[in-house]
Amino acid sequence: MNNLADRYAYIKDEIDALTKQLEAVRAEIKATGREEIVGDYAIVKVCLSERTTFDAKLAKTFLSDNQLAACERVTLVETLRIKPRLPSVVA
Repeated sequence: MNNLADRYAYIKDEIDALTKQLEAVRAEIKATGREEIVGDYAIVKVCLSERTTFDAKLAKTFLSDNQLAACERVTLVETLRIKPRLPSVVA
């Protein structure tokens, strides 16, 4: 597994599997209803907080196109996409 694409795919698969496990444990923790769980190696605290979000669709009803354009910010986003490589079929 010396190829970067293969290494990337392998690690991503491992992370995806671990993420599923983590989400399952997280659900178990939340289901206990406890605010704190103390283990031998870690302490997990469950906290509840509020988050404020911005409703861009609603804001568009109050602002002109020029005002909206003045508020926009462009950023570069780099994306890695992965797909399995199918073996060649020789007929």
